[in-house]
Amino acid sequence: MTGINFLHNNSQSQTFLLLGFQGLYSYRFLVFAIFIIVYTFILCGNVLIILVIVSNGLLHSPMYFFLCNLSLLEIVCTTEIIPAILQILVRNQIRLSLFGCFVQLYLFGTFSATESFLLTVMSYDRYLAICRPLHYSSIMHFRICCFLVLASWTSSFLIISFVIGFLSQQDFCRQINVVDHFFCDLVPVMSLSCSDTSTVKMAIYLSSPFSLISPFLFIATTYVSIIRSVLNIQSVTGKKKAFSTCSSHLTVVSIYYITLFMMYVVPTNGSSLELNKVLSLLYTVITPTLNPFIYSLNNREIKSGIHLSLNWKIKKENKVPI
Repeated sequence: MTGINFLHNNSQSQTFLLLGFQGLYSYRFLVFAIFIIVYTFILCGNVLIILVIVSNGLLHSPMYFFLCNLSLLEIVCTTEIIPAILQILVRNQIRLSLFGCFVQLYLFGTFSATESFLLTVMSYDRYLAICRPLHYSSIMHFRICCFLVLASWTSSFLIISFVIGFLSQQDFCRQINVVDHFFCDLVPVMSLSCSDTSTVKMAIYLSSPFSLISPFLFIATTYVSIIRSVLNIQSVTGKKKAFSTCSSHLTVVSIYYITLFMMYVVPTNGSSLELNKVLSLLYTVITPTLNPFIYSLNNREIKSGIHLSLNWKIKKENKVPI
């Protein structure tokens, strides 16, 4: 409660100034158009995936239920980030209150952690389907699927609340806090604190094993088992069919953790600030742009569902009333 009262009491007096991409201001209209196109593609791609899965009874399975939730997560996550980028491009900078900055930080952290958990749940689903096919239906039923999705969201809220709770106790001494970034990210905001940040860092170290390290190790372990099972299949056709069911997920997981690894390994001080923004852009914008393309390109069921939906629409439009 103390942290919440602190944010409310100081949200009107303190301001966070997001600088965004100062070097691109001369090309802001071109960059603005590119981001509009990218944002439209993300929305249309993920909405299309959701509609195809919901409308096609053959896709009403746990794997596609989790994919629907992942697509929904991509929509809300990019909607939280890209509109802010568009405002920065138009105004060259934007101002957020202390409370507004913390809300953005909280939502982004929650969405990121939820994506990590959802990818973990999807890897468990693929492990059961390939390594324990006889027990798949009895284990991965609808109630369990709903529980796993709800647990992913709830765990993310709790973990990020733990970190934000400590961060909210920090003192920000400046009236205007300049953030050389395009959104309120944890490290840039924490660097502006004029008090001891050791408790915040400790909270991050304590929460990281739950939100990042454990999910990564679990996914790696499940795919080791999956690869072993696939290699034990005698027919080449069987191997291809088994691996095709998890190739899209494996591609998305690889991109997700590679970008996170690059973000945390590259230092955030000095001349690397611009590089850090580029890596953040890769994680927050480029990766969500690729995900619908990856799932629709590598997944025969999704492509078939899209073709069926398009054919049904064409037949409906061409139908002559009697």
